[in-house]
Amino acid sequence: MDSFTALADPMRRSILEMLGHGPRGAGEIVTFLQQDARISAPAVSQHLKALREAGLVRVRVDGQRRIYSLDPAGLDAMDAWIARVRGFWAGRLDALEQALREEDGDE
Repeated sequence: MDSFTALADPMRRSILEMLGHGPRGAGEIVTFLQQDARISAPAVSQHLKALREAGLVRVRVDGQRRIYSLDPAGLDAMDAWIARVRGFWAGRLDALEQALREEDGDE
């Protein structure tokens, strides 16, 4: 699953927002999500797995706990893609603006 597909799910976006405040244990993530939605621990586990496979979060084992955190490499890849798209459109929109000005005789 790619990063953007993983983020299509609002529950996964909630998890990423939570992890944006710092690493959290899996149990803490489940408890947080259950406050707003009826979701089982196995369902949260599947969401965490999807985010991990998409390269957006990483997990480390601390005794019997699994601690999840954002994976900067996955987020950097998304930033790079967004920058490429933004750069493409910025140039195109500048050219359109210039063409419209020339058509109106402003320049």
